Amino acid sequence: MKYVSSFLSTLFVGVGICSLPQFAANAVTLGSGAIAFAQPPTLVSASTPYNETSVSDTTYYFTLKVPAAAGESLQQVTFTQVSGTEEIEFNSNDTFAFVGTRDRRGEKLAVKSVVSNDKQNFTVTFANPVPPDQTVTIGLRTYRNPFNDGVYLFGVKAFPSGQETVGQFLGVGRLQFYKDTYSEG
Repeated sequence: MKYVSSFLSTLFVGVGICSLPQFAANAVTLGSGAIAFAQPPTLVSASTPYNETSVSDTTYYFTLKVPAAAGESLQQVTFTQVSGTEEIEFNSNDTFAFVGTRDRRGEKLAVKSVVSNDKQNFTVTFANPVPPDQTVTIGLRTYRNPFNDGVYLFGVKAFPSGQETVGQFLGVGRLQFYKDTYSEG
């Protein structure tokens, strides 16, 4: 009986803790004064509707989830090609973003700037930061898919809003391209 009583006491304390109100997370301010997410966004998916090699004018979709506990809005996302037999060039003039996923599009989001320092690094800055508890998809337009088949990997890094911020690595988006095996005959 002593063990049952102890178990019930522990259970009620646990239930009490679980029912405490959830407080909103604040952004993390580092010793240098830079701002970071309290909980960084998550890279949900990377995809393209056309995964055949050499297809012209395609879009690569990267979906991110900004958690409610992020503590700060999402201002900027950087993409870095880390793998693949050739560099993929993005068309910065056709980059777009929207709330939701590739299959469930919501409100269009204004993109303030798109900068490509070289073919391997591509940065998208939102005109208005994406608030916590939102899912956002960025559509990166390419001039064409690579000529060479294989796996192409893109590192994704997110930056919160603010003057001095620290980006946090979210993971690697994986796209696979295949040679067109269709032949007439």
